[in-house]
Amino acid sequence: MLRFTSLLAFALVTAVPMSASAELTRSWTLSEFAEPLYSDAPAHLPYANPDAPKGGRIVLGDFGTFDTLNFHVAKGTWPSSIGLVYDSLMESNHDEVDAYYGVIAEYVEYPEDKSYAVFRLRPEARYHDGSQIVAADFVYALDAKKEHGRPWIKSLYEDISHAEAVDDLTLKVHFNTTGSYKPIVRAAGMSPLPEDFWVERDITATTLEPPKSSGAYRIKTVDSGRSIVYERVTDYWAADLPLKAGLHNFDEIQYDYYRDETAMFEAFKAGQIDLRAESSAKRWVTEYDLPQVEDGRIKLEEVPTETPRGLYGIYFNMSDEKFASRDVREALVRLFDFETLQRTVLYGKFRRLGNYFNGAGYESSGVPEGAELALLEPHRDALPPELFTEPFALPVTDGTGRDRRQKRAALALFEKAGWTQQDGKMVNTDGTVFKLEIMTGWPEVEKFVSQYLDTLKGIGIDASLRIVDSAQWRERAREKQFDSLSVGKPFVVPPGNELKAQYGTESALERGANTTAITNPVVDALIEDVVAARTQDEIYAAAHALDRVLLWNHYSIPLYYRTKSWVAHWDKFGRPTTAPRYALGVTSTWWLDEAKDAELEQ
Repeated sequence: MLRFTSLLAFALVTAVPMSASAELTRSWTLSEFAEPLYSDAPAHLPYANPDAPKGGRIVLGDFGTFDTLNFHVAKGTWPSSIGLVYDSLMESNHDEVDAYYGVIAEYVEYPEDKSYAVFRLRPEARYHDGSQIVAADFVYALDAKKEHGRPWIKSLYEDISHAEAVDDLTLKVHFNTTGSYKPIVRAAGMSPLPEDFWVERDITATTLEPPKSSGAYRIKTVDSGRSIVYERVTDYWAADLPLKAGLHNFDEIQYDYYRDETAMFEAFKAGQIDLRAESSAKRWVTEYDLPQVEDGRIKLEEVPTETPRGLYGIYFNMSDEKFASRDVREALVRLFDFETLQRTVLYGKFRRLGNYFNGAGYESSGVPEGAELALLEPHRDALPPELFTEPFALPVTDGTGRDRRQKRAALALFEKAGWTQQDGKMVNTDGTVFKLEIMTGWPEVEKFVSQYLDTLKGIGIDASLRIVDSAQWRERAREKQFDSLSVGKPFVVPPGNELKAQYGTESALERGANTTAITNPVVDALIEDVVAARTQDEIYAAAHALDRVLLWNHYSIPLYYRTKSWVAHWDKFGRPTTAPRYALGVTSTWWLDEAKDAELEQ
């Protein structure tokens, strides 16, 4: 992925000791359920080329806009690439989803009861202005995010009590829990916020002033909402660390922003964008028959991806009374004809999503049994009986667009919930017409919901699509001002407290949290089971149970995903022979091949 979601997707981990006693474990790498792949500190990661040439630039396109460089708080829309300028205490890599390695932190120590963790900072760690990164910067960062961060960010730090700077290079983080690795990892993922920079500024405000930061890149130029250019830090303090060697090869990385996918595609064809990660099946199948592709100037690749993903779908606003009935929600799910969509719009290139947690073993399947069943059993009376006896399965049509079985089943569900067809309209006992507006910030959504909207209109539902810009989408989503919206729910591996901000009752009325306003005591209880899990088997069981309950309650219409990333790029780059498992690695592992670039220029 070209985005910076890895900044927020923290894994739960267990320390692999460098040295240990009965009371204290010291480690430079952490992994909860497996041996870290690179605990022996190799000179570089296998997908990095330490001999890669440095230089040149790459121009990428991004959809939407941005109005702030401050992603630490809730206000504004920030560039998805902003993570390029930040380092963390410990970081993951693109070959693992559950391991972290020391970057700013030389190592972490924690006691057997895991009530606190001590991070020892590297004395050579520096900001771009040459000043030293100190423990107090993490204390400030934690306090700022716990007080002013978005609800999802706040939830990540829920189990962290407070932090203290023992001295400039020693950070001690205290937890509200014992026996859990979750807060250790949340702390390990923190980036520093230099108090001497932010104390003179309002950290709750939007700003286009480049922040004081320490990553492999710094911000060079900003054109608000249009483009942002990052320049490589030539004296980057961490360049030779095992997690960094051979990476970050471009001198400049430029992101240009577009509000129209067609315009962005045309810019790519014209050579104004160097690489494009395609999302449209129609465009990938029918619109890359180009002279530049035929003569080899543009290369097309389908790259397998195993990245764990959440559920991308059309989510119902549960604060709206018309969605209170599970029968209504199931009826709306049944009317979505994915098989016809796959044939007519998706060109057979996608698969249907069938879980809220997809990948790394966290998705439910079959019928509940064993530890999962034991977690569900106390809630049996509040759950659909079939949840215990049938595997969850989305409805399947014959793909012709004329299969009426699901329509009949949906009409029966609507009638059961008190909605009937009268004079061509779907109405309740008060004569109120059922209305469903799907909100999206991505115009491409129109292609795959138009057939669905026609189906809804055909049974008397007042159905429509509202396309808004990214800023308005974000604001309306935060305020829950929609009937339904197309959105992807992020999935942290392994899951934890962030589930409360996504699906928990307490956050349903909070601005920016639990966007779809789900209030279900069973969901709340199972989230607590996930948080309380201490072993791989326990967290699998709890996640499977939660996934199953979310699915059977039909809070969303699951959409689709790809098993491969579609990448088109001008043939001007080099890359290592070994590719990372969970990412394309374009901005981190690729480099400009000057000979190829010169040939293209000619």
